[in-house]
Amino acid sequence: MKSLLIACTAILMSCASTTTSQQKLSDMQQKAELLVTSSQGGAEKPGFRIIKDEKEYLALGKGGFQLVEVGKDPAANYPKFPKDKKVVLYNLGSFRSGSHTINEIKGVSVKNNVLYVEVPGGDYTPGGMEIQVLSDPWFVFSVPADYQFTSVELKYSK
Repeated sequence: MKSLLIACTAILMSCASTTTSQQKLSDMQQKAELLVTSSQGGAEKPGFRIIKDEKEYLALGKGGFQLVEVGKDPAANYPKFPKDKKVVLYNLGSFRSGSHTINEIKGVSVKNNVLYVEVPGGDYTPGGMEIQVLSDPWFVFSVPADYQFTSVELKYSK
């Protein structure tokens, strides 16, 4: 009976820690959400701006080069504008080769009024055959409305 109790306790502890780690992952995913990303149409220099409302958000689809169906609004496939979060447009600047789009946000944090956005990458190494295409990638993401920051920096991780 004593060994059965120990086994059950170990199972319960294991289940509890799994739930806790899933909760932490879920919390991290709720902090930032990638809404829209494009390899064309951004600004030549890196920078950010806060998108104030849905009208401004949907207007992003009208700028730059995007492949869309004839007669269809480019912003028609955008996710719904999150009203309870702060929405940020980030331009990566101009590149002469390769693919520099952001397809995932691993995490966000704020320190000394800087919003750090962790994204996969940083392993781009030029050389060999490359596609020579000018691109101005950009992406739009949301963070909790109470985040206070005056600048945004990307942190590349593996």
